[in-house]
Amino acid sequence: MGEAIKSKKAVPFHRMLAYASTDTAGNLLYTTVTTFILYYYTDVFGLTVAAAGTILLAARVLDAFDAPVWGFIIDHTHTKWGQSRPYFLWMAFPFAIFFILMFWSPNLSHTAKFWWAMITYLLFGISYTGVGTPISSILPNLSNNSEERIKLNSTRMIGGNIGFFITATFTLSFVSFFGHGNDIGGWRTTAIVLAIIGFALLMFAFSDTREINTQSQKPLPIISSIKAAKSNWPWFILVIVFIFYWLGNSSRTSVLVYYTQYNLGHKEFASILNALVMFQIIGMLLIPFLVKKFRKTHVLIFGMCLAAFGQLLISFTGSSLIALSTAWSLASVGTGISVSMPFAMLSDTVDYGEWKNGIRASGFLTAIGSSFAIKIGSGLGGWAPSMVLNHAGYKAGVSQTTASLSAIKFSFSYLPAIFFVIGAIIMVLYLKYEKKEDIIKADLITRRGEVSDE
Repeated sequence: MGEAIKSKKAVPFHRMLAYASTDTAGNLLYTTVTTFILYYYTDVFGLTVAAAGTILLAARVLDAFDAPVWGFIIDHTHTKWGQSRPYFLWMAFPFAIFFILMFWSPNLSHTAKFWWAMITYLLFGISYTGVGTPISSILPNLSNNSEERIKLNSTRMIGGNIGFFITATFTLSFVSFFGHGNDIGGWRTTAIVLAIIGFALLMFAFSDTREINTQSQKPLPIISSIKAAKSNWPWFILVIVFIFYWLGNSSRTSVLVYYTQYNLGHKEFASILNALVMFQIIGMLLIPFLVKKFRKTHVLIFGMCLAAFGQLLISFTGSSLIALSTAWSLASVGTGISVSMPFAMLSDTVDYGEWKNGIRASGFLTAIGSSFAIKIGSGLGGWAPSMVLNHAGYKAGVSQTTASLSAIKFSFSYLPAIFFVIGAIIMVLYLKYEKKEDIIKADLITRRGEVSDE
């Protein structure tokens, strides 16, 4: 049975690299935003922490709902290049431009600054969805082989981690180098450099990715795309779990600079910890081996719990930078597993939707499952600690009170752990659906015939 449902042709490594470059580009820009934007708004652009938190929440909630719109658009796209691939070409320039504008920092009144930040943050989010949605929606159409999909996704996530490593580790150094003491100019130039690199990577991705499964598909009416989610319980579960992952991940990264600057007195150590996030690659490299021995559900639960354990350990590290680095790295191995698995498993929920409802809506289901979950989770994950800090009386650029320091520590350690644990508990519900996957794939092959990966 297992051999019968596998496609025969492996995806070439150069094509895996092209697919990986999509997430390298996405993370290079998006991670800069999720990691530094709260700090940039409060300590560089001059907004209050409450105003910055409001922007993060309002813009993220608003533009999160463009995810299904992008999904509908992709499901209605039929070109000689495929459904998803053209958007790497079409959206690369807007993605880069809105990123630059977000860090342009014009000299405006406080009210005008608020609206500049709100509008540019929103437009960047919309353009990111235009890039991020096809990254996920193209995966079910790159191969019909579940193992090949996992390899593709693992390669993609490693590429994403390279993008994360570059921006998270060197952004503050770039700002210092380009700014020569002028943070506004430093951030502006850094944004331009990162945007150019991201644009080039998306062009490479467009040039070498190829799609299957799209030749016989017809444009889906909107109502049909929505019906693909009907009774698709594994998809609903995965979306909720992924939201909780991004709640945890965004809350821990958005407070990192605050913690190293105010609680430790070593702001520059944030770059070291961001570099150590590369321990995520260990988790990602473990996935192909873990899924051969354990169910994907159990692997994802393990990743979430490991991330939570590492975050809890942070609260006991005190002023020891070595202990903090160890706990942070351990949590990063867990987040590496946790962020990778849902992307690969979304492809299985696309198959489930086709099996259950007779509709293959790769764009809609993966848009909600990835871009929507990322935006809602990261938006709330940035807003929640900003509200905790605001309630504790945080003021930018001054010595913090005991209450503020405690709020920063809670937001950096315990809050992410809580979100990760909730996600792990919910994921238990997915197990019974995973047990049906071989039967589902066999039934789909019987219905549509084997589709070549060539």
